[in-house]
Amino acid sequence: MKVATHQLRCTECGARIAGNAVNSIFRCPTCNGLYDVIYPWSSVPGDVASASGPKLPNASALRWLWQERRSSTLPVDQSGVWRFRDLLPIVEDTSVVTLREGNTPLYELPKSAKAVGLDWVLAKHQGMNPTGSFKDTGMTSALSVAKERGFEWVACASTGNTSAAMAAYAARAGMRSIVFIPEGKIAWGKLSQSMDYGALTIQLKTDFDGCVRVLTDLVTRFPIMLLNSVNPYRLEGQKTPAFEMVEQLEWQVPEHVIVPGGNLANGSALAKGFAEMHHLGLIPRVPKISIIQAEGANPLYRTITENGGAELIPVKANTRATAIRIGNPASWRKALRALQTTGGWCEQVSEQEIALAKAEIGAEGIGCEPASAVTLAGLKKLVAQGKIGREERVVLILTGHTLKDSNYTIDYHRGELFTAEETAEISAADQVLHAALRKPPVVLEADTDTVFRELESQMKLVHA
Repeated sequence: MKVATHQLRCTECGARIAGNAVNSIFRCPTCNGLYDVIYPWSSVPGDVASASGPKLPNASALRWLWQERRSSTLPVDQSGVWRFRDLLPIVEDTSVVTLREGNTPLYELPKSAKAVGLDWVLAKHQGMNPTGSFKDTGMTSALSVAKERGFEWVACASTGNTSAAMAAYAARAGMRSIVFIPEGKIAWGKLSQSMDYGALTIQLKTDFDGCVRVLTDLVTRFPIMLLNSVNPYRLEGQKTPAFEMVEQLEWQVPEHVIVPGGNLANGSALAKGFAEMHHLGLIPRVPKISIIQAEGANPLYRTITENGGAELIPVKANTRATAIRIGNPASWRKALRALQTTGGWCEQVSEQEIALAKAEIGAEGIGCEPASAVTLAGLKKLVAQGKIGREERVVLILTGHTLKDSNYTIDYHRGELFTAEETAEISAADQVLHAALRKPPVVLEADTDTVFRELESQMKLVHA
């Protein structure tokens, strides 16, 4: 791959710098804003010069090339991120670190569609990535940049998924990784991955945002590349599911894409991907992107509803959906801009609504972690509010695999997830749905007749 000259552009003041001139915290020294990666062919709002810039890549040729690479045996072509490398020319092919990420399935959810009153609901399951979450798509791009620039150490603060992805890709590249986690506030199934991949894991007696503060200070003192989502190269990989999605839909664009909201980089990454495809003539329009947060970790929702997005309202995050338990998200301005430019909405959902949605997705044979299920829970609210019509096509982004937080699932099906107070808040109609969806293990004596009678009773229930 011939690497095009790229720059980093501050999303706040518009200042541009060379990619290798960025500071260790990936913040604009003038206004503290975050950066976007831009290319000679990029369309930048308010940039008159870009209109007379280099000739745009040919859309038809790109579609053909990306499809042809599917039959290649080269690791760089088998990656669902680097297969689209023409639109993220940030490293040479020899620097790419890949675990064959991407190429994730797009599932239809007919039961969920019927329940919510829509003709067509699909799920783009990013939990089918190598380490089980969408973070792999961003980690392959950011860590490849770190490798090309000669870093030996990389680090992140994480509630679980980021640490698993970073540790895996660092191990693959022969690099060392450091993970900062909030003590006792993550899913241990996720942390076990980073341990297995050889990361130095440090638990801090604070929350996720406190971990970020320590990490930010650390990377200014030592030659360590920061790989949290403030790193703009992460978003270059995370934009590629947008390319995959429309390719899987034969280049038709859904009306809505719904994304979980934690640190809030994923929604803006997908918005960037759709915007670039539209600019290059690959698609005729962009979908609305909506972001859903848990009620206990809802800083973006509160910011929009209470001050119109003027200033972030941080919260003390508290939700069982550990992947989005973030109260002071770094990318909130980028996420707000994605909502504004695509015409989407931000909603919040309760713990009970998340659990019900997760079980409903599971009943379709598609498992996801709790944070992913906020998408279906949020979709229900958007439909009820009249913001999404029956014939409109909706794609839910499922960010993590169901095995990422197996204890949550087990507790749900045993009826042990909620406190008595939380259970009392569930409506009678939803109580019926929960009862139908829960499938706890049946404990019986090791006797054939006893088992046979249980099977008979279960079969009668199915046919009732």
